[in-house]
Amino acid sequence: MPLRLRPSDTTFYDLFAESANHLVGGARLLADMLGDGNDQKATAAAMKVAEHECDETTHNIVKRVNKTFVTPFDREDIYRLAAGLDDVMDYMEEAVDLVLLYEIDQLPDELAELVDVLQLAADLTADAMPRLRTMRDLEEYWIEINRLENQGDNSYRHIVAKLFSGSYEALEVMKLKEVVDSLEAAIDAFETVANIVEQIAVKES
Repeated sequence: MPLRLRPSDTTFYDLFAESANHLVGGARLLADMLGDGNDQKATAAAMKVAEHECDETTHNIVKRVNKTFVTPFDREDIYRLAAGLDDVMDYMEEAVDLVLLYEIDQLPDELAELVDVLQLAADLTADAMPRLRTMRDLEEYWIEINRLENQGDNSYRHIVAKLFSGSYEALEVMKLKEVVDSLEAAIDAFETVANIVEQIAVKES
């Protein structure tokens, strides 16, 4: 097996951890947005700031790749992981923005199940990113994320069924369905991140 040079610089790992921590904050703001009695405008504004900070971290990762001769793992995988983490934040910010734009005051209680999945996935991802340094003890992470994604899919189907049960006006269904779709897309994006981590770990093992 050929010898692979590994940089001692930990900047990439620190940046991935920073990106994942943005997601933890974003998931918390999402939960605030969907809670009762919240200030939607203030929460949406805070979410935009969080999304911008996540973008900045992604840009810093890309810039670092472009000026670094030896990277900790394949450049393409670094790009994919950075983009995957950024996608999660984009979908969460989209959900928050839709709630504000559509002036949705009352959300189905079942949406809390999707938000719970997102918060758990964000915590697991933030916990896993520092372990990229050693590529150890990561298998439980992607297995649990897969389980959460399946749980999210099940909740999503039940919510959609409720929306189309006749209990909601047609326009309300359209608005709520877009929010639910964004939440489900965020959960799927977390699974994509976990799949990328698994692929990297396999390559580097």
